[in-house]
Amino acid sequence: MHLIKRKTLIEFYERPGRQDAKGPLEAWYYEASRAQWASPADVKEQYRSASILKDNRVVFNIAGNKYRLIVRINYGSKTVFVRFIGTHQEYDKINAEVI
Repeated sequence: MHLIKRKTLIEFYERPGRQDAKGPLEAWYYEASRAQWASPADVKEQYRSASILKDNRVVFNIAGNKYRLIVRINYGSKTVFVRFIGTHQEYDKINAEVI
């Protein structure tokens, strides 16, 4: 998969108090960039705790569910767009289906 906006992940874990997200986000990035997801079922097979939303959005739990990562996947072009990364409190303030 081709991932768009890795910079968003880096900027997130470089902020004060978020360094604990670096390892889990880098591990997710490594795994996702090597994945060959053709459907939401493929994502769920690899990440059982992922939540599949409408419009090809997926919510991943990061760092023991401390953080939430939302991506939008274009399965045809094998592209993953990072849409949001934040704490549960920040996640609760957004609409994950439209971000």
